[in-house]
Amino acid sequence: MDRPLLREQSPAEFFRDHIEGALARQHLAAGGLTSYYLVELLCRFVSPETRIPFNDDHGQPLALRLARALEVDGLERRARLRNLADFSLFVSGFYSDSLHRRFVDVDYYVSMGEYAYASLARREEDALGEVYAELGRRFVPFMDVLTDVSEQTGQSRGRDVLRIYERWLRTGSSLAARQLASRGIYPNASIGRRFLQ
Repeated sequence: MDRPLLREQSPAEFFRDHIEGALARQHLAAGGLTSYYLVELLCRFVSPETRIPFNDDHGQPLALRLARALEVDGLERRARLRNLADFSLFVSGFYSDSLHRRFVDVDYYVSMGEYAYASLARREEDALGEVYAELGRRFVPFMDVLTDVSEQTGQSRGRDVLRIYERWLRTGSSLAARQLASRGIYPNASIGRRFLQ
């Protein structure tokens, strides 16, 4: 019997398949709970009604959101840091090209996300501490995974060579380096960030 052209999938099934494929294409081993966390993160951004609490600072600059998170304690601090970290990972993975020529670029989102995840990881009683530590320590590779998912699902094109090169300069993304190499451009790692304005 022929396989149906369309199959019904839940968002979690859809994103699980894409995350697993992206992890394989990026040659990135992730803890089982970390890959599940990435699936859950994407599901939350698809269904805004499932947001975690304390998302009242939506639309504010990330630095102000971080300051507000650090001013409070307990569950509110944890939720605010998680919102900031997840938002930073999602935007830098799915929409980094939209940040081009704005006041802040993808490297700002990377640094804010790394810091927020590392702050969450320091709470020993948190069951997701190891996940947050892995996301904070390997933020750019996981950003590449989300970029891969975005490209596979048609959410971004990733065709602007100069923008790919700039993303590589700002983040050191191995995905951006491979995309450049596939176009015959081999980035020079000794350049670093000194040519960024």
